Amino acid sequence: AEDEIILFEREMKEFWTKLKSIYGTEQINQTLALRDSCKESIKALSEKWSKKLKEGDLMIDKIQEYSNDILQQTQRISENQEHLTEIKSNLNQEEEQKKDLTDSIQELKEELMKKKEIISSKNKATKERMERLCKSKVLFEERLGLEIRRIHNEQLQFIFRHIDHKDPDKPYVFTLSINEQGDYEVTSCTPPLDCIAELQLKVRQTNNFSAFVANIRKAFTALSHK
Repeated sequence: AEDEIILFEREMKEFWTKLKSIYGTEQINQTLALRDSCKESIKALSEKWSKKLKEGDLMIDKIQEYSNDILQQTQRISENQEHLTEIKSNLNQEEEQKKDLTDSIQELKEELMKKKEIISSKNKATKERMERLCKSKVLFEERLGLEIRRIHNEQLQFIFRHIDHKDPDKPYVFTLSINEQGDYEVTSCTPPLDCIAELQLKVRQTNNFSAFVANIRKAFTALSHK
């Protein structure tokens, strides 16, 4: 083994000796320098491209990260859009409900105004009728011995006297009102008369109030003779 090593070293020396004799020492040194320069250039270039590759990998990671962010933002925008659509739908429903409620309130107002007008008209008619009755007071008192009093709840009380010859001051009384339908209604009668419902129906049909009062007086007179 040692002989082989010695032989190898000898051959190498002979090779360098021949190479120097052929090319010369300066040219060999230039070749070696060029080789070393190429190695350095290749090393620098390798390091440069290695750095570029790492930067490229980082850039790819960043792009992927940005892509993921954009995807998440897109999903959030889509969810927000759906939420906005739902809110808009709810607002439209609330607007429709508000319109329906407003229409209902307006209808109720109109209905209330009509009822007020009807009530006002009835009250006016009732007041006018009561005034006519009061104007007839003197006539009834003079001809029929009748006293008319206005009592609570816009009612009129009719008090007849001079019916019972045995007791001229004995009162025969009935109370009259005008109901919600605008009709005459006897609310009390003392002493009671069996024909009061019939007479009440008749005055509603004929609207002849004088005849109604006269007929009640006749009924009281007939009752006093029994």
